[in-house]
Amino acid sequence: MPEAVDHKPAGAGPAATPLATPPGGDATFTLPNAITFARLCAVPGMVWLVLNHRLDLAFWVFVAAGVSDAIDGWLARVRRTRSTLGAILDPVADKALLVSVYVTLAGIGVLPDWLAILVVFRDLLIVGGVLVLYVMGQPPRIQPIFVSKLNTALQITLAAGALLLAGYGMGDSVIIDVFIWLVAASTFASGAAYVTQAARGRA
Repeated sequence: MPEAVDHKPAGAGPAATPLATPPGGDATFTLPNAITFARLCAVPGMVWLVLNHRLDLAFWVFVAAGVSDAIDGWLARVRRTRSTLGAILDPVADKALLVSVYVTLAGIGVLPDWLAILVVFRDLLIVGGVLVLYVMGQPPRIQPIFVSKLNTALQITLAAGALLLAGYGMGDSVIIDVFIWLVAASTFASGAAYVTQAARGRA
């Protein structure tokens, strides 16, 4: 790292060392955060499109949201603009979009209502459990696990596939049915795994 040069005249006393700001800092108003916030704002539009049976347009909004998720993550890494707000806002935007798609698709009969209930309950169980443990002064040590990442990938695939097939009249109930059961199994497994992980963290 280059040494700082003292430009003060001789006899003027020791030079004050400026406080260096790390690249990107913990800024709030960054481009990645703006993209993430736009994705969160797309949730009401997605809900409206699905409820009005414009699943073709809803599919492309869903795809655009996925692309924006990849872009804001890439920008945050490349521009070193990772922030506390972004770390909170990004998963909230992703989860809000995914849950809203499942609930609305179940509402119009494209996906089974029991699957939407299972998906929502799993998220409420995890978030509620974390909040309860924090209130009790016992913050859990929850780490991302493979089954949870697999569950997220399957949920996204099913949501996108259901929007595409129903939106463009390319119904293939066999494929959808297979993914429905895969999502159900992985949702249950990941929820149970997180509960077990939290319980072990308290032991």
